[in-house]
Amino acid sequence: MSEANAVAIEAWNTFLFDKFSKFRDVMVAGLAIHGDACLDRYPPPAGGRVLDIGCGFGDATQQIAKMVGPHGEAVGLDAAPRFIDLCINEARDAGVKNARFKAADVESAPLEGPYDYAFSRFGVMFFANPVVALRNIRKALKPGSRFAAAVWRRKDENPWLYEAEQRALKIVPRPEETEDQITCGPGPFSMAGPDLVSAQMQAAGFTRVSFERFDCDICLGANVARAVDAAMAVGPAGELLRLAGEDAERKRPLLEATLSELFATWTRSGAVYGKSSSWIVSAVAP
Repeated sequence: MSEANAVAIEAWNTFLFDKFSKFRDVMVAGLAIHGDACLDRYPPPAGGRVLDIGCGFGDATQQIAKMVGPHGEAVGLDAAPRFIDLCINEARDAGVKNARFKAADVESAPLEGPYDYAFSRFGVMFFANPVVALRNIRKALKPGSRFAAAVWRRKDENPWLYEAEQRALKIVPRPEETEDQITCGPGPFSMAGPDLVSAQMQAAGFTRVSFERFDCDICLGANVARAVDAAMAVGPAGELLRLAGEDAERKRPLLEATLSELFATWTRSGAVYGKSSSWIVSAVAP
């Protein structure tokens, strides 16, 4: 495991796990729209063995397990053991017998192939060495099998995250980076450029790489207060405020007021909706 990946895994297994769990209803519902669009366009084969990369809470893994049917299998991988422990317990409680979960660093771990299909919903953007990870995924696929993923387009094309960060930056300056900072890795927008990602996929050995833009509004909270709390905890604004520490905490009332003002303009029937944009990426293992 690379040092950079070890730091990112620590982040996902500690404070990010806690924050995503607290706002799971907001995060999963929004991300699932993009994941569903990917699975609609590129459904896994019935009876197939499917790898779900960066499975998080495992909801998509359970969904795929149902799609492939009882003769298929869905294997969810995540680098953070706390997510995997939760996935195992929830799949067991839901009675989903053909879903299996494992904690693994996709860059270096044996992926226990071969698989008929690989999928990722916003789980491949955090690799320190993306070509290495993508090559490991490709080697785990049977020849002719598809890899399909949803990844974020540019930050400024995702107002649901970008606008909150811009408002926060006017109040809390971005702190200088230090060597001891714990972060989630390259970040959620590291695969926003199709030229770069296409080159990475081809370097990893994939062929027939394609990109389709997918836009939708996602719910940021059942009300303005919930949306403000979520924005100040997760996403770019949440990361900015975490790194700013005491300075951000002192300015919390002003931050809450400016984000409330923003989200009040995004309400529909009381709930807050923001515009989001992803790439649906498809490639084939030769």
